[in-house]
Amino acid sequence: MTASTTRRTTAQKARKTLNSRIAAVGAIAVAGTMLLTGCGDQTNSKEGSPKETAGGSSSTAAASENKLHAMLPQAIKDKGVVKVGSDIAYPPVEFKDDSGKTVGIDPDIGAALGKELGVEFEFENGTFDTLITGLRSKRYDIAMSAMTDTKDRQNGVDSDTGKKVGEGVDFVDYFTAGVSIYTKKGDDKGIKAWSDLCGKKIVVQRGTVSEDLAKAENKKCGDKGKITIEPYDNDLEAQTRLRAGGGDAGSADFPVAAYAAETSGGGKDFQIVGEQVEAAPYGIAVAKDNAQLRDAIKAALDTIIKNGEYKKILDKWGVAAGAVTEAKVNGGS
Repeated sequence: MTASTTRRTTAQKARKTLNSRIAAVGAIAVAGTMLLTGCGDQTNSKEGSPKETAGGSSSTAAASENKLHAMLPQAIKDKGVVKVGSDIAYPPVEFKDDSGKTVGIDPDIGAALGKELGVEFEFENGTFDTLITGLRSKRYDIAMSAMTDTKDRQNGVDSDTGKKVGEGVDFVDYFTAGVSIYTKKGDDKGIKAWSDLCGKKIVVQRGTVSEDLAKAENKKCGDKGKITIEPYDNDLEAQTRLRAGGGDAGSADFPVAAYAAETSGGGKDFQIVGEQVEAAPYGIAVAKDNAQLRDAIKAALDTIIKNGEYKKILDKWGVAAGAVTEAKVNGGS
């Protein structure tokens, strides 16, 4: 996730910039590939009324809502809320605007799902590497935080040690993203690819695919020198460190890196270098023992894909190239 909160723009400004230059960057970066690959206080996001549906007649919308609502576990129906664990410091996927409101791609999709299911999706802030633990402890009903769907996460395996550390989670895949490297603008240190990071320092968010890729690259560096990996609780902290000269490069999911390059310092702080890699699905994580909620979310996601609300959200944030055409369960590898 990504720079200090003082650099954040309003959602209106974010949309204006993303819909212009990021769309152009995405078109170039994605030719022939799929576009785009993941803290304390309690923050709730309640986007719109669950009684509103996107498109169609009121009778059709009501029928859809009733059918989907009936799929939910009784406990969710009773409280009328799906608690969402999320690291709300990862613009444009999820972040707080200047007014303190939780905004972004995930909150908008969550609101659209909630409208179809007849409940509200309430986003609660938590550090990224504790979100799955929060699912296990029942603090959250789901985790939705630009989390890449991987077999290790599905199976509860620690990607560093290869050892089983939990029961794992199921994912409902809703987006596709790759990983990018970014540097200070005009000072790329000769970095064009992951192999160029050997002997240099990279700042990343702890527990993300970016950190995993840096660790994997370290094994290939040989006599070029190891990569110094400096992890942070969120990507905003990592950006702040790089901006201050505390690293040679940073890495984040493509939409996040592109957003930072476009908006931080008015576009003067960072630049993306090289091409994105490891295109993979973002998934909404659900506990293995909550298949009923998983299946209800999958059905709701298929509904907003078909009725066009999903496309409207991605267009709003300038990331339509990462769209999926159907909801899948555990589609990551």
